[in-house]
Formats: sequence, C-alpha cells, structure tokens
Amino acid sequence: MDSIVVEGLPSPNPPPPTQEARTVASDVNNDSSITSSKKRKINSSEKEDIDSISSSPKTTNSSSCSSTSHHIQKKLRFEDSVDFIGLDVKMAEESSSSASCSSNKTKTMFLTGGVVHHANGLTKTAGSATFSNSKPGAAKKLVIKNFKEKPKLPENYTHETWQKLKEAVEAIQNSTSIKYNLEELYQAVENLCSHKISAKLYKQLRVVCEDHIKAQINQFREYPFLHVTLFLKKIDKCWQDHCRQMIMIRSIFLFLDRTYVLQNSMLPSIWDMGLELFRFYIISDLKVQSKTIDGILLLIEKERSGETIDRSLLRSLLSMLSDLQIYQDSFEQRFLEETNRLYAAEGQRLMQEREVPEYLHHVHKRLEEEADRVITYLDQSTQKPLIATVEKQLLGEHLTATLQKGLNHLLDENRIQDLSLLYQLFSRVRGVLNSAVPPWYRLLMFFSRAVGILFTIVINPEKDKTMVQELLDFKDKVDHIIDTCFMKNEKFVNAMKEAFETFINKRPNKPAELIAKHVDSKLRAGNKEATDEELEKMLDKIMIIFRFIYGKDVFEAFYKKDLAKRLLVGKSASVDAEKSMLSKLKHECGAAFTSKLEGMFKDMELSKDIMVQFKQYIQCQNIPGNIELTVNILTMGYWPTYIPMEVHLPAEMVRLQEIFKTFYLGKHSGRKLQWQSTLGHCVLKAEFKEGKKELQVSLFQTLVLLMFNEGEEFTLEEIKLATGIEDGELRRTLQSLACGKARVIHKVPKSKDVEDGDKFSCNDDFKHKLFRIKINQIQMKETVNACSLTSSIINTMVILLSQCRYMCKTSAHHS
Repeated sequence: MDSIVVEGLPSPNPPPPTQEARTVASDVNNDSSITSSKKRKINSSEKEDIDSISSSPKTTNSSSCSSTSHHIQKKLRFEDSVDFIGLDVKMAEESSSSASCSSNKTKTMFLTGGVVHHANGLTKTAGSATFSNSKPGAAKKLVIKNFKEKPKLPENYTHETWQKLKEAVEAIQNSTSIKYNLEELYQAVENLCSHKISAKLYKQLRVVCEDHIKAQINQFREYPFLHVTLFLKKIDKCWQDHCRQMIMIRSIFLFLDRTYVLQNSMLPSIWDMGLELFRFYIISDLKVQSKTIDGILLLIEKERSGETIDRSLLRSLLSMLSDLQIYQDSFEQRFLEETNRLYAAEGQRLMQEREVPEYLHHVHKRLEEEADRVITYLDQSTQKPLIATVEKQLLGEHLTATLQKGLNHLLDENRIQDLSLLYQLFSRVRGVLNSAVPPWYRLLMFFSRAVGILFTIVINPEKDKTMVQELLDFKDKVDHIIDTCFMKNEKFVNAMKEAFETFINKRPNKPAELIAKHVDSKLRAGNKEATDEELEKMLDKIMIIFRFIYGKDVFEAFYKKDLAKRLLVGKSASVDAEKSMLSKLKHECGAAFTSKLEGMFKDMELSKDIMVQFKQYIQCQNIPGNIELTVNILTMGYWPTYIPMEVHLPAEMVRLQEIFKTFYLGKHSGRKLQWQSTLGHCVLKAEFKEGKKELQVSLFQTLVLLMFNEGEEFTLEEIKLATGIEDGELRRTLQSLACGKARVIHKVPKSKDVEDGDKFSCNDDFKHKLFRIKINQIQMKETVNACSLTSSIINTMVILLSQCRYMCKTSAHHS
C-alpha cells in the first residue's frame, strides 16, 4: 500500500523529557467508543476510502530503520470536500545517523475508525491515526493515506433529492408548509453540487420559478377594469410575495448560489434571476405596466391636489420599479412630463389671480412638498430634475412679471420676510431658457430701478427741506434690506451705491448745499434732538451720503459759510462735534480739503488771546467808554467771501475802531485791516413801558434802532441816508424789526413788505415774556449767482465789527 508524506507541517510542541507519551486507543475488535478522535475535511479528486493502519514498535535493525524512512510520496489534490474520520497519522522521528535511529525507541498511538452513515445516504469511512512521541527538537512528518475507492452516490439519489427540493420550492411558492428540514435540504444541495450536478440543478430551479411567475400574470389579465387603487395593491402584494419567496428559496440553494453561480459570471444570482423573471413576465407586460404607471401618477396628482393617499403603497411600488431597473425609463420620464404640464398651467393661472407675496409663499410651499416626496417615496435620482422643473415653471417663466408686479410694492412697504423669500427663490433658479441673463441679475436690475425712487426725493424742489433726512432714512432702509434679505450680497451693495450716486446727482449742486445745511442744523447750538452719541452716529450717516455727491466743492463752500456763522456768533453746539466732523471730512477728502476749515479754528483761538491783550491795553491807557468791543481777527484765505459794505457808524464806535487798529498794527506792522459789518452782532439794552429788555440784534438792526434815540419817526429814505445801508439789506432789516414776531418798531402802513414812503416809529408798548430777545435778520434768498459767489474764494482781508449802544461784540479779519 502506498503512503503519502506531507512535509513542511509545523511540528507540535514536544512533551517534556520526563513525560511519557500516553496512548489513547481502542482495540479494533471491541465495541468501546472512540475517544479523542478528530474530524478533518479534505478535498480528494479520487474519493478513495481511508484505511486505518497501525505501526508496530521499531526494531533496532538498521535496515528496518532505513526502510521506514523511505516512502513513495504523492501529491494530494483538494477539490470537492468530503467529511471523513479515521486517518492513520504517524508522527515519526528522523535521525541524523543510523546509530541514533537504531538506538531510539518509539512509542506509538493507534486510533481505529469505523464506518459512519449519514442521513443523506452517503457512506463515509473512518480510519485510524497514529501519533508517535519523539525527542524534543526532532523533525516530524504527517503521513496521510488516500482513499482506496472514490465515494459514490447511491442509485436514484439525484432524482430523489431533486424531487424533495422541488416539493420544498413549490411549497414556498404556494405558501404551504415544507415537509423536510431546511438543514437537510441545504445539505442535499451541497451534496449535489459536490458531485458536479450544479449546472443541472440551476436550470431545474429556474424552470420551476419561471413556471410559477408565468402563472401570476393571469390574475391581472382577468380583471382589466379593476379600480386603480385595488390594482396597485394587487401588484404590490404579488411583488412582496415574490420577494419573500425568493429569499427563502435562495436560503435553501445558498451553496449553489455561492459556488457554481459565483464562479460563472454569465449567470445571474438566484435573487437576480427572480427579478429578471418578474420583470419579463409581469411588469414588462404592456397592459400591466401601463396601468401600474398610470395608477402611480394618478395617486401623485391626487396628493398634489390636497387629497390623502397611501404613501407606503407608492413607496413600495416605486421601490419595485427601481429594483427591476425600469424606474427611469418607465416612470421618471412620464412623471417629469406630467409635473411640467401641471406647474406650467398652475403658474400661469396663479400669477394672474394672486399678489406677488401670496404667489411666492405658494411656490415655496410647492418646493417643500416636492422635496418631501423625494424623501418619502421617490428615488433620489429624481430630486434634481424634479426641483428644476418646478423652479422653471413657477419661477423661471415668471421672473420679469414677478419683479414688475411686486418688487416696488415690497420695498415700499418694507416687507422684509417677503423680500427674503423672493431672494431665496430667485437664487435657486439656475437659468432660464432663451435668456442669457441670470435670474439673480434680473432681480438686481429691478432692485437698482427700485432704489431709483430716491430720484423723486432729489428732483422735487418741494422736498428740499426734508431731502437729506429722507435720503438718510431711505439709505438705512435699503441697507437693512440688503443685510437681512439679500444676505449682504456684494453685487446688491454695489448696485445700491451706483443707484445712489446716479440719482443723487441728477440735480447738480443742490444736494451738496442741502447736506451742508443739514449738518449745520445738527451742529448748531440749541439742537436738543440727540445726545452726543446719537449726533456722532448721525454724522456718520451723513458722511455716507456725502460720498455719493459730485459737488464736494459746493459742499465745502456752504459748510465753510455755516461754520463761520457758528464760530463767529458762538452758536456751535459742541466743539468736540465740530472737530469730529472735521476729522471725518479730512479722512474722506484729504488734508487739503480741510486745511482752510482747520485754519478757521486756529483763528478763533488766536483771537481769544488777542482780545485778552487788548483789554489789558485799554486798562493801561485809561480809555473811557461804555462799549465793550470784541474783535475776531480772521485770516484771508480761510474764511468765506463777504461783500464789503460801508455804513455810517456812530462817532463812539469809530473811535473804538481806531483804538483797536492802533493796538493791532503796533504789534503786527505791515498788515492791512478792513472792517466787515455784515456779520457784526450786538447786544442792545432798551427801555420800554413794560420794563428793560436786552435785544440781541445784528449791526444793521443796531444802526436802525439807535436812530430812534434821536427822533420819534423816520421814513425809509431818511433811515437809508442816515445809516448808509444798501437798499435791499435795509428793507430786510426794517422788515425783521417791524413785521417779524418781535415788533420793536411800528410801520405805517401795515404790510408784510417794506415799500417806498413807509414810515417807522418806536414801539414803546412792546411786550415779551423773555428778558433777552433775539431778533433774527431776514436772510436774502440765495440765487444761482449767490450760490456761485458762496463757493468762490475771497482774496481780501475782512474785519467783522459788532457794536451796540451799551455793549457790543465785534469781529475782524486780518492779513
């Protein structure tokens, strides 16, 4: 008998030298049970039985030792797996020399085996295994012997086994109980596959499944007029039953699926075979498929109309189409066509029936509903084309109409939420057919036009008084919309800037003038509308509007003129606020723009020092007089242009002018002084029947009032001759004293305007609740020429003089 020697196996750990090998064996002739036996699986192409052998103790004969070391070695082929026990395993020792081989004694373990019968009819033989102890470190061999004969299946085993399997499959398909144990069926499939009957078994299984599925189509053809919902439920039940059956069938034929089918790439798996048969015989039937798809689309249409449907049924049916790989070809294309048709008609109808905010909310609701359908029962691949279809029909086709109909309305009413929704929806639309302009850019263009509403604010002369405040309010509103609704989109920010810059300059120079006057009203003393922090924020907002205007030189001229009044009259609300505004202008326009304005502040500081020295000079010279003179020395290039006017001053005022001139030129030789009376102011003490009052008036008003110390009544011509005031200025001065709120003189005849031949007298009965009364000079209306003159630069030195009968403040220019 030939033996097979397998070399290279790892040797087990040798026992300790003092320990004797224990023999665990049983006599072949007695019936005692086999202990410590082991089972092993091997694949043998020859299917031979394994005989159990026993080895006797070795002799010390060298020829015997050498004969046992030579065995005919053969290769084992492992193919089909067969369970067997009873291997004769001999653990032999090899010696490096014949002497050591003859001297060694070997203890041998015998393992006898018997015949094992299995329930499936196969007979397997058990052999014996032999283990021998050896010295530590010695090389060892595992000796395995082949089967004597190849195992054979019993007669009619294949046919009988297939009948059992077929009965089990039919029982599963008919939902009846299976007669056989599932484990026994699985083992039977494994046995058939082990004996190369896999191909035949696969074909037989396919035929059984095919016959069953063929018979299922009849139940759908017998009821052609079945209600849609009932028909869909019937299809769904058939599909669910098919899936359940194929899962159980595959579990029985799992060995076939994982060996034979897996090794043949051209064959579909058992599960895929079931899908293929169901698709070919059930769903591919034109009537069945048409009615199924129509029913699914009908249910979706009902749900879109607000009806409640069975969503789980839809989910199961659409999952079936996806598993059968006909979802896109059979369903998705028709579904998208129906969706396009539905929303095209709905968009046209609702755009005419509803207002824009209501329409936008409807579109948002529709988009959420379609997204929910994708999550609930549609395939994920449908999401992108579905949402794009809804956006195109409800938004893309109505972009222009939506913006024309509702954007201005939303902006006017400051509908923040609706504007946010409008921006979100328009941002979703990626593009529109036959349009090279992106949807968001259309919104941007309409937004720019809507911002053009400020054009009506700027161009209307009736709104001049409120223009700047309305511009500030509108700018705040637009900024809030861009930040909140348009997510601070840079393109909208730039569009807003361009719109402001364009429309605010539609009326040249006027916005610049009005902005300067607005700043003056905020910085003038007596403005109690805001705290210092609020005033600072207000100035920041004004600077934003200031950036948009082109006529910054015009602004500078008017701002300088108003600043001069505030500084010379002492009516500035806060020096800190003035310097803060100056700093903002410097940062915006540069140092050259504010150099003259900064020079004005320096002149005021130097004038204070000069007046301290002048009062000391008066005291040292012991110059008598009842008039307190204050002069501001102003540098020629820093201050606005003032038209010089020669007037007839009282002798005492002229004497004070000469005293100051002598004092100043004595310190600054070579300079030329010129008195300017247009901005002079006085505080005049007067006595009426009611009592003493103090009148805060201009120099021209002072000269007129002082005349009534010399007489009771004067005509217009007499006053003009005595004072030397220019005719127009004199008329405005008399109008402020005789026709204003504080009428300290009478005019005959009474009227709002001063005419030639009018006579004026002192109002001894003048009454007023205040002790100090400010009588404002009526300002001349500024014409285009006056505005041009205001913006020009003066080239002469001016001295501003203020005086009164008892106390006088005077301003002066120096060069």
